[in-house]
Amino acid sequence: MTAPAEARVVLYTREACHLCEDARAVVVQVCESAGAQWREVDIDSAPALREKYGEYVPVLEVDGVQQGFWRVDGARLARLLA
Repeated sequence: MTAPAEARVVLYTREACHLCEDARAVVVQVCESAGAQWREVDIDSAPALREKYGEYVPVLEVDGVQQGFWRVDGARLARLLA
């Protein structure tokens, strides 16, 4: 589920978030297919992250660039990783 810090994909989430569960499933599937490493960060683990992302979780970041929030588009993520 969680990969090293050099992961290309970072998924910012929080507990008890149904959108986060959906996003995680997409990220797992796409990253496995693409052979890309990913990691998950709980925004409630740090006040700065909680303040930055608030209610916008899940937030998807690829190669250090925020690519979206709330819903993860698997086809778009696959293109970004190609």
